[in-house]
Amino acid sequence: MKSKILSWGLFVFILIAVLLYISPFYISFISAFKPNGEIMRDPVALPESFFYLENFKFLLAKTDFPKAFLNSALLTIAAELCILFIIPMAAYGIERTNKRVGSWIYTYFLAAMMVPFTVYMIPLFRQLKFIGLFGTFYGPILIYVSGAIPFGVLLFTSFLKGVPREIEEAAKIDGCNSFKTFWQIVFPLLKPVTASMVILNGLGIWNDFLMPMLVLPSSKPKTINVEIYQFVDQFGARWDILFAGVLCSIIPVFIVFVSLQKYFVKGISAGAAKG
Repeated sequence: MKSKILSWGLFVFILIAVLLYISPFYISFISAFKPNGEIMRDPVALPESFFYLENFKFLLAKTDFPKAFLNSALLTIAAELCILFIIPMAAYGIERTNKRVGSWIYTYFLAAMMVPFTVYMIPLFRQLKFIGLFGTFYGPILIYVSGAIPFGVLLFTSFLKGVPREIEEAAKIDGCNSFKTFWQIVFPLLKPVTASMVILNGLGIWNDFLMPMLVLPSSKPKTINVEIYQFVDQFGARWDILFAGVLCSIIPVFIVFVSLQKYFVKGISAGAAKG
């Protein structure tokens, strides 16, 4: 009897937690198809018509959201390409080279994960100004890539421990150098962990607000989150346009996650087991 009561209590608790978790998504979705007055009158009610698309028309035609969307896409894709070119090779070098040197470098990267971003935020912005990257798209890309290195090296190094060295030795016997061996033989085997890196870093870059807000020039369109933020000011808010922008920003992330979901779960579990 006690076990049944405990099970039902746990079920009710989980159900309430799930409802609380999905309630923001529900409100965002239905509010994207409501005029501002309807949202203010009853935020949780279903829209009178799901064919009300004036919010999206205004968002795409009367705001800088399309340019901000393109900026977010360019930042995310450029940073992801740099991450996928640098981090796997760094992890491969650490795992396959001298154990003592690799261990020191590995520890150095892990130590970087212990330092919160807010601690080095101001010195980082000063360095960007010093090297002339403040106010350009190269600054955030450099920061995103360098910030992804510690966890990326940890993830790839853990996964590489399960890749047999005999495969690489056979490739070298066939005349492949280290660079060719990695990209043609080893890297294709890292598909699960690569998908995990793409999703984790892509989500972080796509949803980032602080970095584009502070680094990119204020006179030009920035990224989607910064543009959405502009719809709320001191004297009022265009909630209808804001929620339409939120829905548009979720769709690309949802598509990428669904496409790579099986690799994401496999990569995280395999990396954790082998680490």
